Amino acid sequence: MAARRIPMLGLVFLLCWAATTQAEYMKYKDPKRSLNVRIKDLMKRMTLAEKIGQMTQIERANASSGVLKDYFIGSILSGGGSVPAPQASAKDWVEMITPFQKACLSTRLGIPMIYGIDAVHGHNNVYNATIFPHNIGLGATRQAFYMSHIDSCSLGLDFSMIC
Repeated sequence: MAARRIPMLGLVFLLCWAATTQAEYMKYKDPKRSLNVRIKDLMKRMTLAEKIGQMTQIERANASSGVLKDYFIGSILSGGGSVPAPQASAKDWVEMITPFQKACLSTRLGIPMIYGIDAVHGHNNVYNATIFPHNIGLGATRQAFYMSHIDSCSLGLDFSMIC
């Protein structure tokens, strides 16, 4: 009888051990949690280097998967004329940005980066893109309805530098 208990106790121990070594629950990744709870949880987990990196924006020419992962960079900006290739299409931009985003998501905390483009008149860095007047020109049209639809012409970039 005792010979049967030892393997059974071993099995129970193994199951308990497996249950306790499951992936740690990360509140900051749970969309059902409140924003404040998620932020506090994420900030508690971040090292000082990760916090500094998340507040850092670098120019696209200096970006690489290694730099993004090693320094936890939070944002990349394509300044004026900083393009993936001459006459770069929207597809070229996506193909350039995707590896950067994957590198950021592969870090310990999986925080996505923000990609910005200096495009105050529209994305004229993208070949065949729609170009709009500067904001003062858009306002002068007094066509608020149409101005609210300009976003539908965007390329999926996270933000545009407006000077």
